[in-house]
Amino acid sequence: MVASLVLGPVLRHVGLHDATVWVETDRSCTVRILGSKARTFEISNHHYGLVTVEGLASGERYEYTVELDGDTVWPDPSAEYPRSAIATLSDGGPVRLIFGSCRLAYPHSQPFTLAPQQHDVGRGVDALTAFGEHLRHLPPDQRPDLILHLGDQVYSDELPLSMREYVHQRRRRVPGPENEVVDFEEFTQLYKTSWSEPTLRWLLSTVSNSMIFDDHDVHDDWNTSLAWRRRMEQVPWWHERMVSAFMSYWIYQHAGNLDPQALADEGLLDRLQLHQGDAAPVLREFAEQAHHHPEVRRWSYRRDLGRTRLLVIDSRAGRVLEPGQRDMLDAAEWSWLEENLKREVDHMLVASTLPIFLPRSLHDLEAWNERVTDGAWGRRVVGFAETVRQALDLEHWAAFQRSFAHLARLLLETASGEHGWTPATISCLGGDVHFGYVAQVDRPGSQAPIYQLVCSPLRNLLQGGKLRVLKLGLSPTGTLIARALARLAGCPPLPVSWRITHGPWFENHFGDLVLDGRRARLAIREALPGQHPALRTRLLVWLDRRALS
Repeated sequence: MVASLVLGPVLRHVGLHDATVWVETDRSCTVRILGSKARTFEISNHHYGLVTVEGLASGERYEYTVELDGDTVWPDPSAEYPRSAIATLSDGGPVRLIFGSCRLAYPHSQPFTLAPQQHDVGRGVDALTAFGEHLRHLPPDQRPDLILHLGDQVYSDELPLSMREYVHQRRRRVPGPENEVVDFEEFTQLYKTSWSEPTLRWLLSTVSNSMIFDDHDVHDDWNTSLAWRRRMEQVPWWHERMVSAFMSYWIYQHAGNLDPQALADEGLLDRLQLHQGDAAPVLREFAEQAHHHPEVRRWSYRRDLGRTRLLVIDSRAGRVLEPGQRDMLDAAEWSWLEENLKREVDHMLVASTLPIFLPRSLHDLEAWNERVTDGAWGRRVVGFAETVRQALDLEHWAAFQRSFAHLARLLLETASGEHGWTPATISCLGGDVHFGYVAQVDRPGSQAPIYQLVCSPLRNLLQGGKLRVLKLGLSPTGTLIARALARLAGCPPLPVSWRITHGPWFENHFGDLVLDGRRARLAIREALPGQHPALRTRLLVWLDRRALS
C-alpha cells in the first residue's frame, strides 16, 4: 500500500545551510525531500520522520516536494496554495519573526466566518490561520523567517467537540476526565485536530517554526506550586498523563527546535531511528526521566538568526517549588542562560511563555501572594493564599521573586555593556496572559533599551467574568490595591522599574518583529472575521532607543 501524510510537512529548524522538515505518516516509509531522506520511526503505531536537508546555499529559497517511498504526496495538486519552500538564513540580511501564544483549535462555523451566537464558542478568528490566508496571496519573498509559538500550541484540557466525543468513547477503557487527554494516543489526536486546518498546514510547511510548551500543552496550572504537584500526584491517571505529554511534546514540538548538531548531541533521535519496530519504550524511558528528574533534561534552546540571538527559556518543567526556595529555573538552566546572554549581537531576544515584566498591578499581586504563601502573614492564611495562587494562576516570574530579580540583573548587565558590547535592543517575548502589551524598562539613555513584548492570544479570547476581573486588576484602583498588599507583605524593593507604553489589547493577535541592522520594528496584527479574514495593524513602533524615549 502507498504511504500517505497524516500531518505535515512542518518546516522546523532552518540555518544558513541546512533545514529540518517534520512529517507524520500512516505507515513506515522513507521520506525524501530535496534529495535528502530519512526512515520513519514508530511510536505506538504512529510513524514520524525528521528529514535534515544539508548543503543548501545561504540566503536562497528552495521549493520542495515530499516523497514517501518514491511517491510525491506534497503538495496536493488539488490544493490552491503556493509551493512550500525552504528559505535559508543569510548572515547580513534583515530577520522577520512572528510570535504569539494560546491557540485553541475550535472550528470556525464557516471558513473564518463567525455567527454572533457562535463567537463565544469559537473564541474569534484564528490569527495564525488568518496570517496564512494573507501570506498565500503575497510573493514568496514576503514570508517571515520564523514563527515562534510561545506556548499553549494545544489545549490538553479544553477540547473541541470532536475531541470530546473521541475521548468520551475511550473512557470506557482508559480512565480519566471527560474533557482532558490522558494518554499518548489522545495527545496524537489532539495535535492532529490542531494542525490539520488547510491554511495553517500550508503556513507551517513554508515558514520555519520554533516552539516551547506552557501549561496547557501538558496540563492547566502545571507546576504552579509544590502543593499543586503533590495533589496531582495522588490522581490515578496523572503519571500516564505526564509521561504521555512529554513523549508527544518531544515528537511534535521539541525535536524540531534543535539544529542537526544539537539533535545528535541529545542522542534520542538516533536511538529511535535505529530501533527495530515500535520504539515507544525508548521514548517512554526518556519521558519518565524528564518527569521525575527534570534537572537532567533541558528544553530551552537558542536560535542564532544572523546578528540576532533568540533564547527560548523553558519556564515550566524545571521549576524549584519548595516554599522559601522557589525558582523558575534550576542551577544548570541558569548557567546555560547566563552563558548564552554573552554573545555579541545586534539584538537579544529572550523568550519565556510567561511574561517577565507584568503590568505592575499583576506583578505586585503575585509578589504578595508568594510572600503570604511562605508565611509572611502567619500559618493561618497560608492555605488561603495557596488557594488564591492556584485559582488566579499566580505563577509567573513575579511569583518567583528570587528568579525575577536574578533575571532582571542579567538583563541589566547585558544592556549596560558589562560583557564588552552593547546590543541595540533587548526584547523579552511572552504570551500566556490573554492580552497584549508593550512595556519598557526604565534605563539611562546610554544603555540598550529593554522591552517586554507580549502577544496573547492567537485564538482564545477572554470573555465574561474573566475579562471583567482582569480589566479591574489592570485599572488604577487595582494597581493601588495590589501595591498596598505587596507593601503590607514586606515584598523587597524591585531591582528595576518599568512602564506599559502600549496596550493592553485583548483581541486575537500576533507580533510581527523585524530586525534590520541595529534597528527593530514591532507591529501588532489583529485578526478580523469575514469570509476572507483581514489583518488589522493595531500598533507599529520602532524599538531602537529613539522610539519610546
